[in-house]
Amino acid sequence: MQEDVNIKIKDREGVIHEVAAPTDMAMNLMEVVRSYELAPEGTIGVCGGMAMCASCQCYVVSDHQLPEMTDDEDAMLAEAFDVQDNSRLGCQIRITPALEGLEVELAPEY
Repeated sequence: MQEDVNIKIKDREGVIHEVAAPTDMAMNLMEVVRSYELAPEGTIGVCGGMAMCASCQCYVVSDHQLPEMTDDEDAMLAEAFDVQDNSRLGCQIRITPALEGLEVELAPEY
């Protein structure tokens, strides 16, 4: 059983970080970004991962098939800034083995 997946995350400064994310800890992408300190404290996951603030918005660069957006995520992105067709909330992307090689870019901070 694979325990970690490799993910590339481009931070808000344009620096690409290659990180190992555990698949056996029920983490989401926002928590991985926070655990690696890829965004200043207090600028990502402000709502605690409840899909209520869009501070963890990211752009999915790779061609991964992610689970369909929930109504809450869709509604939050409808109100967020700098939303693109590939925008997702990091708190709604669960770390699973299917995410091996995922590439994302953090959206600008607001």
